[in-house]
Amino acid sequence: MRQPFPHPLNLDTGLVEMSHGAGGRAMAQLINQVFVAAFDNPLLGQGNDQARLPMPAGRLVVTTDGYVITPRVFPGGDIGSLAVHGTVNDVAMAGAVPLYLTAGFVLEEGLPLADLVAIVRSMARAAREAGVSVVTGDTKVVERGGCDGLFITTTGVGVITDDRLDLSGDKARPGDLILVSGTLGDHGVAVMSQRETLTFETPILSDSAALHDLVADMVEAVPEIRAMRDPTRGGLAATLNELAQQSGVGMAIREADIPLKPAVRGACELLGLDPLTVANEGKLLAICPPERAEALLEAMRAHPLGHEAAVIGRVVQDPDCFVQMETRLGGRRIVDWLAGEQLPRIC
Repeated sequence: MRQPFPHPLNLDTGLVEMSHGAGGRAMAQLINQVFVAAFDNPLLGQGNDQARLPMPAGRLVVTTDGYVITPRVFPGGDIGSLAVHGTVNDVAMAGAVPLYLTAGFVLEEGLPLADLVAIVRSMARAAREAGVSVVTGDTKVVERGGCDGLFITTTGVGVITDDRLDLSGDKARPGDLILVSGTLGDHGVAVMSQRETLTFETPILSDSAALHDLVADMVEAVPEIRAMRDPTRGGLAATLNELAQQSGVGMAIREADIPLKPAVRGACELLGLDPLTVANEGKLLAICPPERAEALLEAMRAHPLGHEAAVIGRVVQDPDCFVQMETRLGGRRIVDWLAGEQLPRIC
């Protein structure tokens, strides 16, 4: 039987070419040697233009996200692992168990195949660690200058199996407490330091991580959680403002209670950044009834990804839906949405 690919791609020194997106033999080689080799599983192995998926009983959760971060590799992660973590976390914020991912790749002509292989293998490793399968995908190639090397779009599918859960951004009520799972701003500062070739006395790593196991422990301990969000672009400030608007309430937080690594705080002060607006990729915010906050905090701190969890404030009645912060000096200031682009291409 004639071999379909008698001359395999040179994954060490080869480059992405326009033919790799043209639908012919070269494209089939790229898909098989790079993507199928990394993501191989029975569902992907069906080899169709779609995946037929077994679904457990429960409510379906679906999310889609795109990743255009620069640089592609940063301290603590890369665009591949970030694409998995970010999508898994969006599914998990509903209290769902993530099951499947789809992945679309836009490749720029001239991208080294070795770089592509490293990113895809990182993505596959992150998916295995998160317990999800990449079940279908797509690849396009654009001319040089058409994109910054590599963009990834993912869709995540999960299921809510616990009928008690009803997490939503419009559920916050006055008196509820606001919790975060750990230090803020790590991802944004790590990416910025790599981009601008800045060095700090203490290395700053991205917090990029899949949070579904932490979420599972949280909802098992406190199914009464009102809402959860991962404060990615726009940081904590954007997330709090979004939830306040959805629920028609105000938010009152305390600066002294917000966990920040000293190196992140110092970097933000040096560069004139507000750490509340800096992106995170491995942290979550939760809102729960006050009488259940202690149990929720205990469950969060018992997990490796939540051991620095803290209560940072409470939901208040406010028809203007303002987010206000009590400063370390005892004053108050409005925590507004990020205006403009503080750190573009951060995820």
